[in-house]
Amino acid sequence: MKIFISSLIGGFEQFRAAAQSAIVALRHEPVVAEDFGAQATSPQIACLQGLRSANLVVLILGSRYGYIQGSSGVSPTHEEYLEARGSKPILMFVQEGVERDDLQAKFISEVGAWQAGHFRAGFKTADELRDLVTRALHDYQLANTAGPLDKAALSAAALSLLPKARQNSHASPTLLVSIVGGPIQQILRPAELEAPVLAEALHQQALFIEPKLFVRSKGVDCGIEGAALVLEQERGAKIQLEENGSILLRLCLDRTELDNRSGFGAFAVIEEDVLRELSAALAFGAWLLDKIDPTQRITHVALAASIEASEYMGWRTRAEQEASPNSGTMRMASGKQAPTSSTDRPRAALLFQAAELAEDLMVPLRRQMKA
Repeated sequence: MKIFISSLIGGFEQFRAAAQSAIVALRHEPVVAEDFGAQATSPQIACLQGLRSANLVVLILGSRYGYIQGSSGVSPTHEEYLEARGSKPILMFVQEGVERDDLQAKFISEVGAWQAGHFRAGFKTADELRDLVTRALHDYQLANTAGPLDKAALSAAALSLLPKARQNSHASPTLLVSIVGGPIQQILRPAELEAPVLAEALHQQALFIEPKLFVRSKGVDCGIEGAALVLEQERGAKIQLEENGSILLRLCLDRTELDNRSGFGAFAVIEEDVLRELSAALAFGAWLLDKIDPTQRITHVALAASIEASEYMGWRTRAEQEASPNSGTMRMASGKQAPTSSTDRPRAALLFQAAELAEDLMVPLRRQMKA
């Protein structure tokens, strides 16, 4: 495995050498700018090409930001980070007990925000850094022993996890959301899945996350169905968690305690309700993945959503409903499949691009229901 070391050069040689020795000791190939030799390209291009050829990036940040490059407007280390972010796993090591310049402090804050939930460690000495790099690489290898990421298989798995929607149902409309992580592998042992503490944590989070998944006034049935942990409220929300970390959520779109809808709104799916419940599902999914997979074995997620409602129901915005609460257009029964949408993203998108993800899942549902 090729591992690119990104760090500020001046006064930092001992730390870079420590990281190199740890990488070599684990029989991996370190990639550093000093080893590129004379090339026809600029140092900037050579470094970025070396980074692109690597499987993983070790980012070492000290007290100084470095010189800003005219072409990019950021330091070389910052540019290497931006190139790697979202496409390469990044192990971040930050020197402690030093006074940082303002740009470096801002850079570390930026990296820390994006890499929330990813590996990060602080060091003071070169020996300490060597031990930390060794341990982090060892943990990374253990966490990534699963097969390669197959995005097509992930998307198919997310869609297949959705139950067949009851299009002709006259019950209240519900939203179904599935989240499947990859590479697909076992995340929970059967004993961990059945542990009461896990069910209790899911129950508590569903009650207190905003917007809430469960209604406090209703009871919750909890048990193992097949190889999945299921928490469910009668005629209400449902949480299903499988050993490979796959999540299925059923959420109510007409929360009477929030909407108190009447008139034609009872015969329509309200767009803002769909966005609200999609946002709740993504927030709960991000929390649950961090709960069961804190070492980030799951690096990618595929998501799918469908709406289970009467095929007579139309689609309205809340403004349309408030402007004309007692009139509207009902769809004609057509026997079409229930509206379904899907997408896939890096796992971090559940936290940092939640609004965009919710919209990407909602828009195809809207198009299908208004067709």
